Amino acid sequence: MSLRGKTIFITGASRGIGLAIATRCARDGANIAIAAKTADPHPKLEGTIHTAAAAIEAAGGKALPIQCDIREEDSVEAAVKATAERFGGIDIVINNASAIFPMPTKDTPAKRWDLMHQVNARGTYIVTRACLPYLEKAENPHILALSPPLDMRAKWFGPHVAYTSAKYGMSLCILGWSQEFRGKIAANAIWPRTAIATAAIANVLAGEEAFKNCRKPEILAETAYRVLTKPAAKFTGHFLIDDSFLVSEGVTDLDQYSVEPGVELLPDFFVPDDPPAPPGVKIMAIPLGH
Repeated sequence: MSLRGKTIFITGASRGIGLAIATRCARDGANIAIAAKTADPHPKLEGTIHTAAAAIEAAGGKALPIQCDIREEDSVEAAVKATAERFGGIDIVINNASAIFPMPTKDTPAKRWDLMHQVNARGTYIVTRACLPYLEKAENPHILALSPPLDMRAKWFGPHVAYTSAKYGMSLCILGWSQEFRGKIAANAIWPRTAIATAAIANVLAGEEAFKNCRKPEILAETAYRVLTKPAAKFTGHFLIDDSFLVSEGVTDLDQYSVEPGVELLPDFFVPDDPPAPPGVKIMAIPLGH
């Protein structure tokens, strides 16, 4: 199955994982609406909706850059309407935008709680709900979120209650939609086993020196692409770890996704013990942020 001619509404795709997913889908000739906040160059963050649009079109797709704040319902509805008017509908919604602040309670003010829940959980809900009338008319509609498996152990909540609950809010939406729209619209989530070399690592967590222990965003791009090309009526309700899923799809060379092949990789948050890492993948013993 190809994404040629399919219209994708993706949030937060001006850089990083979102842009990697968008350009991978663009190689099929997909139409992609980039709904993100950054319209002008940022001093600390590379990329804008316009540079992302150029990359998408260079990869073979059609792009619509839209400045959009997913915390604002009016902004989302206008972006969705513009996308449908430009491309004739919406086939896929990818909830990629996310706010991260993985800190303990005493260091997390209410405004950080609000931001993470507004972007992560509420934003995912608002965006998907706005796209729903178009998804219901699409031939093979998919909802995809960049959110973790619902592993409800205290170890994931204790270090950062606010961040964990906000990310799990996205996953709860996927869990509910997989039942609500079963047989009609697919709802799945993907998550990295390891840290990904993005601005979040450089600016929030470990700094650019940690990139050598990360994987490239392309591993999630390939994961997303393979999910989105599956039949929506049958492939739904999955919380997929990137490398395990790709191995199940017949991908044998995971080193291609490492910034520095052969080194130990930083584990990401929220990865359960099952499925275990594929053979040959070396994960650092201390979880990221713990």
